[in-house]
Amino acid sequence: MYLNAELYVSDYKDEDKPLEEAIKQNAPGGLGEFRPRNVTFELAYWRKANAIHNWFVKNVQRGKDDCGDYYVSQDQLKELKETCEKVLANTKLAEELLPSVKGFFFGSYTYDEYYERDLE
Repeated sequence: MYLNAELYVSDYKDEDKPLEEAIKQNAPGGLGEFRPRNVTFELAYWRKANAIHNWFVKNVQRGKDDCGDYYVSQDQLKELKETCEKVLANTKLAEELLPSVKGFFFGSYTYDEYYERDLE
């Protein structure tokens, strides 16, 4: 349950430290003749926040809960943020707008202070 950003870096130029050198320092065995094209950054991680996971499955993954990678637009992220804010303002909307889902390793599925903390 990660949200990553991918940055296209094919034309990266930095006189002080070329991207290849920065990556070579951390890449086992070096890069050889390969040039990086994209760099991925982890932006967010949530664990056992099953309502958030369920939102992504329904709104981004077209109902497929398959541990795959999916593109998430800024509009979708804004929608999730607004939905979380609505539920935090009125927790009676939780089951309707951002329902919990039961599942393996999903933690609690009750609408309690832990649910609210996950949304925050």
